[in-house]
Amino acid sequence: MKHGGNIYQFAQSLGCLPEQVLDFSANINPLQAVDLSCLQQVQLTPYADPDYSLLKQTIKQRYPYPAGVDIELFNGASAAIFALLRHLQPKDLVLYTPLYGEYAHIAGEMGCKVQYINRFNQLMADIPERSTVIFVNPSTPDGQLYDLNELLAKWQVANCTIIIDESFLDFSTARDGGRDCSRQSSAFPPSMEVRSASMGTEPMWPTARDGASAAMGREPMRPTADSVAEHIAGYDKLYLIKSLSKFYGCAGIRIGFILAATAAIKELRRFEPAWKLSSLDMAYMQQALANTDFIEKTREQTAHLRGLLHQALRDSGLFDTIYPGQANFLLARLANQGDGYQLQAHLDAARILIRVCDNFVGLDKSHVRFAVKDEQAITRLAGSLQIIVGAATRPRTVRDCSRPSGRSHNLCV
Repeated sequence: MKHGGNIYQFAQSLGCLPEQVLDFSANINPLQAVDLSCLQQVQLTPYADPDYSLLKQTIKQRYPYPAGVDIELFNGASAAIFALLRHLQPKDLVLYTPLYGEYAHIAGEMGCKVQYINRFNQLMADIPERSTVIFVNPSTPDGQLYDLNELLAKWQVANCTIIIDESFLDFSTARDGGRDCSRQSSAFPPSMEVRSASMGTEPMWPTARDGASAAMGREPMRPTADSVAEHIAGYDKLYLIKSLSKFYGCAGIRIGFILAATAAIKELRRFEPAWKLSSLDMAYMQQALANTDFIEKTREQTAHLRGLLHQALRDSGLFDTIYPGQANFLLARLANQGDGYQLQAHLDAARILIRVCDNFVGLDKSHVRFAVKDEQAITRLAGSLQIIVGAATRPRTVRDCSRPSGRSHNLCV
């Protein structure tokens, strides 16, 4: 299954070390909440607590949930996805696309009947009664944040089992850049897409300057957008999946969890092994979750760096669309039906890895995703994109791609 973040395969193909790769393909926070020194006192001889009591308490303090709701921990969100679908054994599965491939992969392995709904233009489409619906919020690969109240009501009327993936919700705030994303109940139509500078439309999210102002206290960050956790107590067929590695910058620490009604978690837990998590994983995550200052710092930095990344993509002129998003990544579409794999080939020399999104249902190889990285990494990406643009505009003796006037370029250099 194709996935971002395979720096090892990429480095091998380039003949370099993995640590020499600049990875824009994996959406991992460049900040980390705690230093690895916090693991020095971890006792490795005894078995870890099979109930994960201390970690669960810490998670509940960070992500409160109401009475009648319980939690089960997993070795990452991917493991949670597989375990939950294996447990539910859905016959009819509704996937709101684009979304990442884990869900479609396991559905295919289980022989589910899958219905795809394109949330860009069919968000309120009819669904089969008693089906299982899966929705990622904020979405991936575009990062749009949805108000799910209307959809939740629709799904409950249809007596659906509902799975909401909130792995990127921590990066999102109720309001961002003056646009009320918490009230955005439908996908952005083409008229709301963020166009490149050559097309004359301004970005619809904070610029680098806006992010810097927030960081200096002139425009404080708003609270996190609402989770669906509060709805679980009122609907016992609602499941929430969350990854902790993205926000806390620790993909090597494999911890994810599912929130659901207490009875549903009890039934799910019957088929789960003991000691799914190591003592090191638990100790690290307990310390990370306890660092509450890290939350606002990350949100401020993400808004600032997302603005810088947007500017780098816009200024290159290579893209005709940059999708507005509230997560720690941006989706862009290459102009003139450009080829993301050609763009990747041109970035190989700079050892920069990006994510081509043709394996997301509803997208093609002209769609590419860039993770929000630190300023130095974004500057390096911006320079590499400008080199590509310069090469595309120089006279050559080999086959050239036609391109329209302005700063929009085909990737054929």
